[in-house]
Amino acid sequence: MRVVTIIGPSQSGKTTLAKALASLEGPAGKPMTVAGVGTATPFCFLNEDWAVIDMDGGTENLSHAGPTVAAADAAVLCVSADADAADLVAPYMRLLEESDVPSIIFVNKVDAAQSRISEIAAALQTYCNHHIVLRQVPLRESGEIVGAVDLISERAWRYQEGQRSALAEIPPEALDREAEARTELLETLADFDDALLEQLIEDKQPLPDDIYEIATQTLQHHDLVPTLLGAAEHGNGVLRLMKSLRHEAPAVSVARARLSKGEQAVAVGVLADQVKHLGKAVLLRALAGPLAVGSKVGGETLGGLTDLAGGGDQVPEGGLGLAVKSDQLALGFSYSKDTRLVLPGWADAHTPRYRRVIAPTHERDEARLSGALERLQEIDPAMRVEVDASSGNAVLAAQGPLHMKRLQGALKDLFGIAVDESPVPPALRETVLRQVNFSHRHRKQSGGAGQFADVQIRLQPRSRGAGFEFDDTVKGGTVPKTYIPSVQAGAIEALEVGPNGYPVVDVAVTLQDGKHHAVDSSDFAFRMAGKAAVRAAVVEAGTVVLQPIMKVRIHVPSVISGSLVPVVTGLKGQILGFEAHEFAAGWDVFEALLPMAAQDELHNALASAARGTGWFDTKFDHYTEVYERGAVFA
Repeated sequence: MRVVTIIGPSQSGKTTLAKALASLEGPAGKPMTVAGVGTATPFCFLNEDWAVIDMDGGTENLSHAGPTVAAADAAVLCVSADADAADLVAPYMRLLEESDVPSIIFVNKVDAAQSRISEIAAALQTYCNHHIVLRQVPLRESGEIVGAVDLISERAWRYQEGQRSALAEIPPEALDREAEARTELLETLADFDDALLEQLIEDKQPLPDDIYEIATQTLQHHDLVPTLLGAAEHGNGVLRLMKSLRHEAPAVSVARARLSKGEQAVAVGVLADQVKHLGKAVLLRALAGPLAVGSKVGGETLGGLTDLAGGGDQVPEGGLGLAVKSDQLALGFSYSKDTRLVLPGWADAHTPRYRRVIAPTHERDEARLSGALERLQEIDPAMRVEVDASSGNAVLAAQGPLHMKRLQGALKDLFGIAVDESPVPPALRETVLRQVNFSHRHRKQSGGAGQFADVQIRLQPRSRGAGFEFDDTVKGGTVPKTYIPSVQAGAIEALEVGPNGYPVVDVAVTLQDGKHHAVDSSDFAFRMAGKAAVRAAVVEAGTVVLQPIMKVRIHVPSVISGSLVPVVTGLKGQILGFEAHEFAAGWDVFEALLPMAAQDELHNALASAARGTGWFDTKFDHYTEVYERGAVFA
């Protein structure tokens, strides 16, 4: 079996194309569908087993595409016939470029084309480091595309509704355009084949079979990205795409080599789901020989396995099988017999930045929530689970609001746990405004040995980010050295919560002097004295609330960068600048400083400004005053 993954933006016709491919020779096999993510469908073409994986569109779902592309022999980038929509394709093109998986562009819906095909290819080239070459040019009648001319065989095919295209003559008015496009294709292919280059220099006509062979090699090595045309809804161009995949897509051994990482990979996770009353189900692709129940994968044996194509309990090499009762399996990995192998970095999901504190609606579910979230992580590497430091509640991080809604729906439907969500509170801090000296005596007598400790401290502010510092200048043994660490421990405890309810940071405490009692002094007494002295000194010194400022790196197509300036400034951020991405063609990295509290707003604003094509990552930079003498951000 060979496997092809179809990706592309929403409304480009991916699902229609996948169904058309799978039904070229009759009904397809039973698919595996993961709601909101994608569908894997087995089918047969010319007595060969195939599977097509249709990934749902939208940037939130793009983070789930990595494993399906990693497991594929080839990928099809399905795009609409509109040059103005090229930026919507950019995230998908970037994934395929980073993966180095053999890829074909299929320009869909050419019956309603908004642009010339050459304009579409030029617009897509902005986001592709490899050269995009047209393998077909459109056949037009009265300004509408009614067929296509194959530039290698130089045959014209007229589209027929719901049927295979019919062989046709190339109209005289199209001959010059066809000849120009064919020359461009041959010259591009000649860059990768010396024999073809010699034929072109000597003005010899190369044989179509030789050209097809060179085209196959350039696709398998991902030297070029060929482009085909069609309208999947009407069945047009689908057979030509399938023939290209059949002749040019590499064997499973190429995917195995790509994923082995020094150890023989025997399988890779493709899709995964939690099935009610059954548990975790992982769709595996067999990479090296057949898999069956009892086969060793990832250090343990497979507990249950069903061939997606034939329904039996053995999956042939290259085939897809649904594995259950196999706890060692999770999405995001390939597997040798003995261990997990991490997928290449390009297959990783974007770090989720849409975060919500979640708590079970019913207290009885509190103990079960963490276990349910852990099980969801095994099938969805695009999510993260953290802990809110202030409340101790779980923080669920998703790719966006739709992904968040899907995860919460899974918690309710699969595990019976309804949750309430709330924004993650910003990690506010406070610090002191001035230096103060303070003395405190801790004395308690309640029969028997009492408690006595006297401390004199100095509290002073430090620079932002300097943290906590403790020192002592005690002389003459007024506070024995054995008790000084207890004063420090008390000071640290006092700074855990300041007058405004937030941790106090960036302060220095100096123990200057004190007194002790030979009988009643103890570690506990001096800890209590240090805690009380520092707590009172903080109140006397006065505090200001600090907010965390994050350094944000926003990845967007270059045409979007300018529109981010008002977005960032509107969120009271500070623009640091932007520059071209080091390896992703047509992309910029836009850097800014932004209050942590504005991250959710940035997520929503970016989705609108970048038309769903951008994403961002953040790291803590520094703390600043919330009001900074009347300003919100400085």
